[in-house]
Amino acid sequence: MPFGNIGVGGLIVILVIALIVFGPSKLPELGRAFGRTLSEFKNGTRELLNGDKEEKEEQKKVEDLKPHVAAADKN
Repeated sequence: MPFGNIGVGGLIVILVIALIVFGPSKLPELGRAFGRTLSEFKNGTRELLNGDKEEKEEQKKVEDLKPHVAAADKN
């Protein structure tokens, strides 16, 4: 469970408080905004991780080519 020790009862209490504070008309809008924010965060994290992998692969290719470039420079 991603929320740790909150549990189902705690989530129900949070939803009831949010319903009282924001009202029933704003709650779906807030849920969509939260979902979009979470989705963008996930995509950004995924891009960072993939970018690191790509950077390491490129660095490895450069390291693999260094001996060949050095040999070509000698000729």
